[in-house]
Amino acid sequence: MGTVHAKSLDPLPMYGRELGVSPDDLVETPNVEREAKQEFLENKDVVVQHVNLQGLGRTKEDLLGYEISDVFNAKNLIDVMTKAYVARQKLLRMGIFKEVEVLIDTSEGTDALPNGLDVTFMVTEIKRMSGIYNTMVGNNEGSMVLGLKFPNTFGRAEKLAFQFSYGTKETSYGLSFFKPQPGHFERDLTLNIYKVTGQFPWSSLKETDRGMSAELNFPVGVTNHTLKWEGVWRELGCLARSASFAVREESGHSLKSALSHTVSIDSRNSAIFPSRGALLRINQELAGYTGGDTSFLKEDFELQLNRRLLWDSVLSASLWGGMLYPLKGQPSSIADRFYLGGPTSVRGFGMYSIGPQSEGDYLGGEAYWAGGLHLYTPLPFRPGKGSFGDLFRTHFFLNAGNLCNLNYGEGPRAHLQKLAECIRWSYGAGIVLRLGDIARLELNYCVPMGVQSGDRICDGVQFGAGIRFL
Repeated sequence: MGTVHAKSLDPLPMYGRELGVSPDDLVETPNVEREAKQEFLENKDVVVQHVNLQGLGRTKEDLLGYEISDVFNAKNLIDVMTKAYVARQKLLRMGIFKEVEVLIDTSEGTDALPNGLDVTFMVTEIKRMSGIYNTMVGNNEGSMVLGLKFPNTFGRAEKLAFQFSYGTKETSYGLSFFKPQPGHFERDLTLNIYKVTGQFPWSSLKETDRGMSAELNFPVGVTNHTLKWEGVWRELGCLARSASFAVREESGHSLKSALSHTVSIDSRNSAIFPSRGALLRINQELAGYTGGDTSFLKEDFELQLNRRLLWDSVLSASLWGGMLYPLKGQPSSIADRFYLGGPTSVRGFGMYSIGPQSEGDYLGGEAYWAGGLHLYTPLPFRPGKGSFGDLFRTHFFLNAGNLCNLNYGEGPRAHLQKLAECIRWSYGAGIVLRLGDIARLELNYCVPMGVQSGDRICDGVQFGAGIRFL
């Protein structure tokens, strides 16, 4: 909590440095009297007459009214301090203030009540412009990010940002605008304009996307929802002269316009090293009904369950699955299909090197599933316990999955039978390192099983880095 000062309160409500009272002033005060004053303070009714904001520059005052209005409902001084603390946290959460301090004082003036209080929030706004320089870890790739941010652009917590990213497989730049809903900061609208160029060596493919998107995020009960529209001009080409004919046939330009909806429930205590809780995420995407020349319906889901065991061990189970259904008689595009395999999904296989392929180029599939069972334990003998050692975990795993194309003229039973054929699976053990709360590294010894003709395997040590793991 920020510094809270109390002045001119009779009787003196609290003591200690945070309330501006020197400990020396309390040396001769008996403990019984001090406890009586504390009890009196907690029970005495007060009225918050004024809530003031100091230090505002470009921020609109009416925006902050939603975040601090609950302070007026406080009934005693302890309640005032509690609600002021909550309001301070809300103000900091908006990302437009560098510091927020709180001053609680008795009311003054002709309209002052005997038990009236004034609460003042003293804020320091962040700079109008700031630079971004960092590194990012994706699914088995890294990138350097440069950018500029213009926070609180129009005084209502908006954010305008330009970002350039140069990575091992992808280069991108884009302009984004973020706008939260006043009074409901968990609801926001994001607009993006971007260009992304990516290389996909497992398919001998390169792709350049130029597009725009609008994204609305909002909660409903315990669920979080994302509604998104995306329009993108895609240019596909061959990454190497040795690209297969199937990849060359996919080369060219296409226009995709798609609506998507994502719903998620996440009760995990950590996204990287969860020890309890569950995650369920379901995504639907419909392309072709808002324009463009690409038409399909795409569904996929992710489920994760975590349970703490003895000796700080954690058992985790994951299940992924998805299906893509081409519409309007068009075949699916290599850029829209699912891919499977590698250190972030079915370990022991090459990156996205499971399923349909042509002349060594992996073409993806229209349906897939993947499951994993993991046991995470502390390092043997617990070196560095309570500090650096807690970033590491020992990892034992069993993974399985399959990726294929379906004949949609057949029934669901035939589809399930196709997905149950030729299951790839693997097992192994290794070490996991947490990188903050955003990513993790894995170094595993893998034993791939159920290998099919054309699969690329990694029998032995395999390294992985990413933000989403099976």
